[in-house]
Parts: sequence; C-alpha cells; structure tokens
Amino acid sequence: MQIKIKKLRENAVIPTRATNGSAGMDLYACISSSLTLKKGERVTVPTGISVELPDNNHAVFIFARSGLGIKHGISLSNGVGVVDSDYRGEICVGLINLGNNDYTINPDDRIAQIVVMPVSIPEIVLSDALSETQRNLGGFGSTGI
Repeated sequence: MQIKIKKLRENAVIPTRATNGSAGMDLYACISSSLTLKKGERVTVPTGISVELPDNNHAVFIFARSGLGIKHGISLSNGVGVVDSDYRGEICVGLINLGNNDYTINPDDRIAQIVVMPVSIPEIVLSDALSETQRNLGGFGSTGI
C-alpha cells in the first residue's frame, strides 16, 4: 500500500518508522521555535503535512508516543486522533501535559505516531432486540477488576 504525503511547509518532516518492526510512524512538530507546555495545559501542534489514502477502507490513527506519556505525562488530548480518508488538511496533534512539570517541545521533536489501519464500514440495521450473551448487560467492572 502507498499513501501520499504532502509537505505543507518547507520545514515539515515526513513521518518515519524508528525500526523495521515499528507499527507506527513518528510525527514531528513543525514549529519555528520551542513551545513550553505547562502542566495541565493543552496545545495543538502542527506537523506541516497532509495525507492521501488509497481508499476509504483505511484511515490514519494518531497515537501518543509511549516514552512521552510514561516519562513526562504528555498524552493526546483526544485519546486517539482519527484522520479520515477524505481529509486533505494539515495533520495537527492535540497534546495535553498530565505530568508534574512543564514540558518543552522543540522544532522537529517527535510528538506522536500514526498507524494506517483498515476501517470496516458496516451496514446499520435497526433492531428491536439483540442476542443474549454471558455478560449481557454487565457494565464497567462486570467481568472482574
């Protein structure tokens, strides 16, 4: 599969895989100067790129980088980002600082990662009843801690 990447700014860095076994490709901050993310603060960081997927059976998903989350408390403000197959605008990353200290993002820092995954497009069927299961209506914590 191929995806097309368009650089929207000269200083944009094309996503890269850190190793052959990496599922995700790192996204880089396309900023002209350092940006300090204070604890508890949210910010939207541009990447300077846009993408084109080959079809609508795939999407780009943006995930946090584990090192930023574990070591510094830097996470995605929306959990997981979704870039739909028909979106052609700049990919931006919403970050939040859940750590105990301010964190500085420098130009070209790796700030998140993207994974291209298949998307199932289901046919929605309205139903008056759903099949019973062992769990059935059991909600949060119903299968144990």
